[in-house]
Amino acid sequence: MKQKTSSSVIDVSDISDDTAKFGSRLLKDEESVFSQNAWDHVEWDEEQDQYAHERVKKMNQPPLYDNGLEKYYAQPAEYWNQFYQKNENRFFKDRHWLRIEFPELFQTADANAGSKKVFEVGCGAGNTMFPLLEQSKNPNLFVYAADYSSTAVQVVQNSDNYDTTRSLAFVWDLASSEIPDSIQPGSLDIIVLIFVLSALTPEQWDQAITNMHKMLKPGGMVLFRDYGRHDLAQLRFKEKRLLKENFYIRGDGTRVYFFTSEEVAALFSSSGLHGTEPRFEVEQNAVDRRLIVNRGRKIKMYRVWLQGKFRKL
Repeated sequence: MKQKTSSSVIDVSDISDDTAKFGSRLLKDEESVFSQNAWDHVEWDEEQDQYAHERVKKMNQPPLYDNGLEKYYAQPAEYWNQFYQKNENRFFKDRHWLRIEFPELFQTADANAGSKKVFEVGCGAGNTMFPLLEQSKNPNLFVYAADYSSTAVQVVQNSDNYDTTRSLAFVWDLASSEIPDSIQPGSLDIIVLIFVLSALTPEQWDQAITNMHKMLKPGGMVLFRDYGRHDLAQLRFKEKRLLKENFYIRGDGTRVYFFTSEEVAALFSSSGLHGTEPRFEVEQNAVDRRLIVNRGRKIKMYRVWLQGKFRKL
């Protein structure tokens, strides 16, 4: 299968019939569905839509047993520590799609970009930081990387590619009441937030948005990607894994929420719990629908991801 050369996301407010911009792998003939491993912007038929709603409804009752809930709220980082301890040597993934979906990020690495500061929140094994620095021709680009898993941060710091003259990795929780000591308010150009917000409880989202707003320069941008409602990962959950509506506990103890595009837009464009003015302008609010195909077993798997670009006002 040839490598993708264009974005697959479509703005949720776009009602155009021009499908050429949606991606480079468009399924025009259902008979050809098993000829490739993946297809872009695949609309669900009525059967798939009904199946998704029935699965979610079934999982929504009853919730996970009440006396088992507290541990998943008390120390969520510990479950991620266990995850990275188990997957340390297999977790790094080169996000080759970053340049396609977020060209703004790689513009900071241009030789003439000037002084730029980028913060990868929920850095894991440095999946964004390392590729960005590797391709950078900008001597004045500095990248921060943080995760609330101390094990993940150790993975980054132990990497041969970790260069403290160009980057800094540390433990920090996005939902903390304070921003990191090493980052000054209003100093960042870009915050990368990829599959991170979904790991927080809904009650923590406002603080997370507040922290990002505080760290960014005026006009600075959050680059966001996360799980969408009715994604394959949500539909595969078994019963008794629900923490609260659309918020689940995986088998390894880590948590995940599945958003709608309306929820994401409302979060970033709101004034927050204590503000009066909108904090971000929504520059992109998009959905990425993919059909992943197992050609050998003739299985179709529907993925739904949300993508956004939010500029600090």
